[in-house]
Amino acid sequence: MSIRTILFDLDGTLIDTNELIIASFMHTFSHYGMTYTREEVVQFNGPPLLDTFQKIAPDLAEEMVKTYRAHNLTVHDSYVTAFPHVTETIAALKEQGLKLGIVSTKMRKGVNMGLTLTGLATYMDTIITLDDVTQAKPHPEPVLKAVQALGADLETTLMVGDNYHDIESGKNAGVKTAGVAWSDKGSSFLEGFYPTYMLKDMRDLLQLTEV
Repeated sequence: MSIRTILFDLDGTLIDTNELIIASFMHTFSHYGMTYTREEVVQFNGPPLLDTFQKIAPDLAEEMVKTYRAHNLTVHDSYVTAFPHVTETIAALKEQGLKLGIVSTKMRKGVNMGLTLTGLATYMDTIITLDDVTQAKPHPEPVLKAVQALGADLETTLMVGDNYHDIESGKNAGVKTAGVAWSDKGSSFLEGFYPTYMLKDMRDLLQLTEV
């Protein structure tokens, strides 16, 4: 069956927030007197912030989340851009009549900032953020909530992301999945989670959705 609904992770998938995320982690660790290398920080990109900081410093985790988010929102617009061919591909998918949505582990304020800055907000039929769920990806809840909001069918839905928890969430929800080769973690890392497809270029989605 042809794909008729596409759900996207946002950061690292549609918009390039990699440097923003790294800068926000570095700022936070420095604020609390901790030292991590860039390579180590890259590995923290993806899961909910609280989960990451609880593994590092349980007693400080909630304060570290606040510090991270404050810095992230302050410098957000200086860093964030859409990845190559994202805007025109999203527009083309919308013109084809596909239902499109965002499924992110970020809070709604940050998601809305990124979508508005890059001009992608107008194309999205639903937006599911950390504020909207009790279980974040890789739990299936966020994907299933988006599917329900769109009145979509699992069989014709695709979840696209740049990290393992995007692929796992899609699989757990029973939809097709796609990794993106421009992931900061690298395509070989994502291929280890066996997505249905691996996108080398955003425009590959146009071939997958041809009727």
